[in-house]
Amino acid sequence: MNGRQQVKITGPWETLEVEVQGQVAIVIINRPDRLNALSPLMQIELRAIWGALDADPDLRVGVLIGSGDRAFCSGADVATVADVSRRRTSDYDRENHFTPQQAGMRKPTICAVNGVCAGAGLHFVTDCDFAIAADNATFLDPHVNVGQVAALEPIGLSRRIPLGAVMRMVLVGRGERIDANRAYELGLVTEVVPAADLRSRALELANLVAAGSPEAIAISREAIYNSLELPMREALRRGFVLLRAHADQHPDAQEGPKAFFEKRPADWHIEP
Repeated sequence: MNGRQQVKITGPWETLEVEVQGQVAIVIINRPDRLNALSPLMQIELRAIWGALDADPDLRVGVLIGSGDRAFCSGADVATVADVSRRRTSDYDRENHFTPQQAGMRKPTICAVNGVCAGAGLHFVTDCDFAIAADNATFLDPHVNVGQVAALEPIGLSRRIPLGAVMRMVLVGRGERIDANRAYELGLVTEVVPAADLRSRALELANLVAAGSPEAIAISREAIYNSLELPMREALRRGFVLLRAHADQHPDAQEGPKAFFEKRPADWHIEP
């Protein structure tokens, strides 16, 4: 896969840690002294990790969590945002590649939010397939308070929660903090658990996801995400093409029902 399989997912990494538990890779944002702020190096390392996860046939799901109990990700490191000497462009596809979707991952990811999730940290909540939160989690977008434009994160948020809630976060800035229960009410996260249980619950959910057919999951994700940019009828047509091709051609489509009736775990086909 473009040579990405040569990257060892467990590192060593400077801004992250990765733990492998069975078929799940737990990616830990590891800059607790900076409240896990997103740095340019972290963006590079995240892109490499998503590529390695996608290319490893033994791994099926990724979980993203922050180190410590104060913050999941406090946003972009302000010191680097203000650094005009950095060579940056307006090319979205070149500059933004640090989340699973931006990196083109086919495998599912779960975001587990512990503590503060601010600014650029919201990217991960909206770009992972779904998110859960600890009961101490808070969400905010302080871009305008530090003189920055809030654009990418709110666009992602607007696909998940009501527009009024997004605009209030953007315009009120750091004065609008959404707690975990409100995030659940809005649909930003799918579950709230005690902080002490966040990691174990995320891993439990990841293992449930990993039990499904990897190819059926990948194609299901493709159909759903592609549909967001299409009219409903066209989305249904394209989804049906994907559905039929899998049902007619992939061995998992026959193995799944057979395993169900034989009351045994399915032996899914894994591409080498």
